[in-house]
Amino acid sequence: MKSRERIMCSLSHREPDRIPVDIGGCGLTSMHVSTVYQLRQVLELDEPGTPVKVVEPYQMLGEIQSDLADVLGTDTIELSGDTTMFGFKNENWKEWETFDGTPVLVPGAFTTSPDEKGDILLYPQGDTTVSPSGRMPKGGWYFDAIIRQDPVDEMNIQVEDNIEEFGLLTENDLATMQKKAEKLFRDTDRAIIGGVPGASFGDIAHVPAPALKHPKGIRDIEEWYVSLSSRQDLIYKIFDRQCEIVLQNLDRMYRAVGNKIQVVVVTGTDFGMQTGPFISPGRYRQLFKPFHKIVNDWIHNHTEWRTFIHSCGSVSSMIDDFIEAGFDILNPVQCSAAHMDPSFLKKRFGDRITFWGGGVDTQYTLPFGKPDDVRREVTERLEVFGKGGGFVFAAIHNIQAKTPVENLLAMVQSIKEFRY
Repeated sequence: MKSRERIMCSLSHREPDRIPVDIGGCGLTSMHVSTVYQLRQVLELDEPGTPVKVVEPYQMLGEIQSDLADVLGTDTIELSGDTTMFGFKNENWKEWETFDGTPVLVPGAFTTSPDEKGDILLYPQGDTTVSPSGRMPKGGWYFDAIIRQDPVDEMNIQVEDNIEEFGLLTENDLATMQKKAEKLFRDTDRAIIGGVPGASFGDIAHVPAPALKHPKGIRDIEEWYVSLSSRQDLIYKIFDRQCEIVLQNLDRMYRAVGNKIQVVVVTGTDFGMQTGPFISPGRYRQLFKPFHKIVNDWIHNHTEWRTFIHSCGSVSSMIDDFIEAGFDILNPVQCSAAHMDPSFLKKRFGDRITFWGGGVDTQYTLPFGKPDDVRREVTERLEVFGKGGGFVFAAIHNIQAKTPVENLLAMVQSIKEFRY
């Protein structure tokens, strides 16, 4: 089978010729730029000191080029957007260096300054005349969003304040998307993963609005989560207006790319903690599920795309709801969280939803285990999840900085030995 056919076979809950793999195929299955650099050096794909592009500065994700994707055996590729989480475009690349000395390339508008503690501050849309929206602690690896919310005026809260960042796709956006989709479909046989603009209702990474220069509304993370209980009517109205924009963008997006893409990431909102759900299943049904169902129904009624939900943590008590909401795919399948045992998940839900992830633990095994630990866990997960299809191997979320290269190579080799 070709990669695209292999993915679609597994998504149809049939066993393909071999288990499909997604390592670096999208922003939820990728790697920290320093890890990409180390891997490329060990594999001798680059000359020493050759920088790697930072394609998403929020998580400091490194570009997975086709030569590395081939080595990793990945069956997927991303139809990526041009604009980063901080509101500037991936263009006009310039040299930069991480705290550990990794040589990288960053977009031209990646504009930073140090503070008095040595932290690195990053500015929305590259504009240093406004307050910074991101902070990388000294010696750190990632940017944290800076909360810039004004005190909430209960008498003047406006729905529009929390949807400022959600706009309609422009003709230029659509033309770029169309051109990229056609090239990926023509020049590769990998399954293409796109994203639904603005459909990640309540995604806490987006709530602080790191791309906006002057965010209004409820932008403090704690205040937002409290509002899920104390301001339910307001949150519902925000999601309702956001959903109207999403549906218009879906229509425009489908007209531009058609069925050249196979999978779309609808939402990255996390509903689970390490120990259990972050919110009650009842609150999910009240505030999120209605809009997830509207979006998924539109996609299934108008396209051939498969829909993808990313939710970290312990979400086993909500998977039935995810399925009822119309999701075809669950990621990252955090098996280290409570009630997320692989055998239980596969037996209970495996014929109704595809597990895209769960392949190896990125909290403990991959960064801190030995190669033998990695091989054992990878093989066990392939055996459990792979039966009957409905599985795409991926690490549990992005592979982190300082992950030993020997563990990554053990993961790749174990996959190849199992598949072939």
